[in-house]
Amino acid sequence: MNESDIEKLRQSALNLLGVIDNSDDLEEWRVRFLGRKGEISVLMRGLSSAPESERAFLGSTSNSLKKALQQEYEIQKTTLLSGKSGVNEFDIDISLPSRKAPVGTYHPTTKIVNEIAEVFKSMGFDIVEGPEVELDEYNFQKLNIPSDHPARDMWNSLWVEDGNDPDSASMLMRTHTSPMQIRIMEETTPPIRVIVPGKTYRYEATDATHEWQFCQIEGLAVAEDITFANLKATLAEFAKRIFGDKRKARFRCDFFPFVEPGAEVSIDCFKCEGDGCRVCGNTGWIEIMGAGMVHPKVLRGVGYDPEKYSGFAFGMGAERIAMLKEGIEDVRLFYSNDLRFLKQFI
Repeated sequence: MNESDIEKLRQSALNLLGVIDNSDDLEEWRVRFLGRKGEISVLMRGLSSAPESERAFLGSTSNSLKKALQQEYEIQKTTLLSGKSGVNEFDIDISLPSRKAPVGTYHPTTKIVNEIAEVFKSMGFDIVEGPEVELDEYNFQKLNIPSDHPARDMWNSLWVEDGNDPDSASMLMRTHTSPMQIRIMEETTPPIRVIVPGKTYRYEATDATHEWQFCQIEGLAVAEDITFANLKATLAEFAKRIFGDKRKARFRCDFFPFVEPGAEVSIDCFKCEGDGCRVCGNTGWIEIMGAGMVHPKVLRGVGYDPEKYSGFAFGMGAERIAMLKEGIEDVRLFYSNDLRFLKQFI
């Protein structure tokens, strides 16, 4: 044995260690070079055949080699355990484009609210928001909703109680975004054109078409000489912009305490083109919102002269519009946080 043999063994061991990428091969390497019957042990047993004058030097060099290889073994073992091996099982082509990182997107409710907002913005409407915890005065009284109206019943409204606030008995989670009609008119001189998107709350059982929390979009326009024809033209244009140019709008009498006259707004069914199907309940028409001319009592309540000013208001559920447009059959999916549902809108 001589110094050249030790150097050859060192190079051979390190070369083999450098290409190991799994624990089994690493263990085989350890046994081969560092085991009791390994090549280092065989080398050291061969010291007896070396010239006596070189034994001390060769012995020291052999021990240094064993320590160095043991150290390299520990480093490679740690690297493999941490999953940071520099050698990969498969070849990597670094010229290939990288995988796209997953990105988020708007919730389907947010998307339809933005789409509706863009339609009305193009007609000159501003977008405003209001408080979700509302006063009875704005949620009911100033909207011409009497004290015996069913919406005031505790089973339909979520009332807020605060033991430190004696006035909290008159507070509730707003049941619609209509209170902003009053707040805006109290602070603004006509002409007014606004839409108010926001969350609303009702104390009711949930099913495929009802949720206790949903997003409503309120619309209000007040000025001199506004007529029902303006309301019809505005909402007919909205229906075409959202559901397609071929859509027709139908207005039928309905009752809402804060408008007079009131109307139910429907569009001809986009599924059957008005012939009748499951989507429209075989009527050929699908209701999309309620609307009407602002009640004179509401105008007087905010200090407007109903002989001078008139206006119209409308309200729709954002989720309902999205359900109709996208063919969604269960409103509960919007708030289920089910990625299988949400990924369809990326």
